Amino acid sequence: MSKIAFTYGDFGSREFAESKMYWRRRNRYYHDSIAGFIKSLTGKDSAVLEIGCGTGETLAALDCAKRTGIEINTYMISEGMKSHPNIEFISADIESEEPLAELKRQNIKFDFIIVSDLIGTLNDIQKVFEKLSDVSREGTRIIVTYYNYFWNPLLKLGEALGLKLKEGNRNWLYIEEIKNLLRLSGFNAGKSGSLLLIPKKIPLISYIANRYLSELPLLRRLCLAGWVVADFEKSKNESRNYSTTVLVPCRNEEGNISKIVNRIPELGSHTEIIFVEGNSTDNTYSRIEEVIKENPDKDIKLFRQAGKGKGDAVRTGFEKAKGDIFIILDADMTVAPEDLNKFYNALASGKGEFINGSRNVYQMQEKAMRRLNKFGNIFFSKVFSWLLGQRITDTLCGTKALFGSDYRRIADNRKYFGDFDPFGDFDLLFGASKLKLKIIEVPIRYGERTYGSTNINRFRDGLMLLRMCFFAMRKIKFAD
Repeated sequence: MSKIAFTYGDFGSREFAESKMYWRRRNRYYHDSIAGFIKSLTGKDSAVLEIGCGTGETLAALDCAKRTGIEINTYMISEGMKSHPNIEFISADIESEEPLAELKRQNIKFDFIIVSDLIGTLNDIQKVFEKLSDVSREGTRIIVTYYNYFWNPLLKLGEALGLKLKEGNRNWLYIEEIKNLLRLSGFNAGKSGSLLLIPKKIPLISYIANRYLSELPLLRRLCLAGWVVADFEKSKNESRNYSTTVLVPCRNEEGNISKIVNRIPELGSHTEIIFVEGNSTDNTYSRIEEVIKENPDKDIKLFRQAGKGKGDAVRTGFEKAKGDIFIILDADMTVAPEDLNKFYNALASGKGEFINGSRNVYQMQEKAMRRLNKFGNIFFSKVFSWLLGQRITDTLCGTKALFGSDYRRIADNRKYFGDFDPFGDFDLLFGASKLKLKIIEVPIRYGERTYGSTNINRFRDGLMLLRMCFFAMRKIKFAD
């Protein structure tokens, strides 16, 4: 059996299908256990949809009225139709534009939707969850199973030793990150748990370990599989129509200006784009002027900041902003402008009051963030999670969104923390925490810079962050 590492582009190939079926047979105990768990949650009269159903083995194990499976690999569908003629197979890539178009046209809704061992391979988990709302009714349950993050080293070792299908790089998510993505997509994430302390069948030992020991507080964290069950809430997908200001602080980003303007989507009732130029040494300022003339149909404004640093640029731009919603987009475009839709929707639908981007959920491009920067970001995320009293996975992602009215309240209270944040991120995070705003993270993919060089100094800025942590500790944790 092939030992190559498959990537997303290989999932539709015959070779992948043969490998997938081979390894499912080799690991039947694991897959049968997952199917048995899912069966315990579904009813006899229910309609069930599975995303990434393979040959339909899990669906076939269920005792339900209607079974439908969506699968990208036509070879696995062909095998599945031979073995399970009572399953309706749909050939589609769930990450394509309209994978559920026919089901939506027929107004077909499901009682349960299964997403089993799939999220690790998806490019955009949130977008997939959002698509599922098209075939959900009020109360539809989505069942998500996934590999435990702590098993990553063992699974990689298994792949290296030829004991497991090589699937390439995966997304490794903690349970709270999965629940957050479900909430952002209109599902009410409820119960969660763990399965399979021992994923191989060892007579009696596996039964005792997986039936009893896996329920113990410490041991359950070591199980291979985790699960989350969430209910669809139609009201959570309804949103109001707001005007939006996209603020783009920029210094020495001449080559990105035109791309930024072309790729920023229409957000709400009106989109205002504000560039705040930071005394560049290249032609950034004049290039923005040219782009404004080239796009007379767009509301684009340009200001030159009097001070220094991104924090000053953010404050300069937001003082001029007219939109109901304020969003920051870094000019290096390491966060795709198209992802701003996610930030707008999270605010407009009331899922959060302060939306913070997180680059630490999906796999990054190889050169997107230097290793030392990544370790520093993780460290400061842990510190700020403690300081703010809620989980923050990425304090330094430049893309953030909030209502203009809340920003003005933060600005009015700025003297409480002081006006020394050169980045702008912590000024907003501290202010949002003090105002008790509901902070929600939106996971995004972080790409490599394609033009220019970073303006970040790792060691100087790291010392500044430490200083801010101690300052915030006094103001938040140990305030009088």
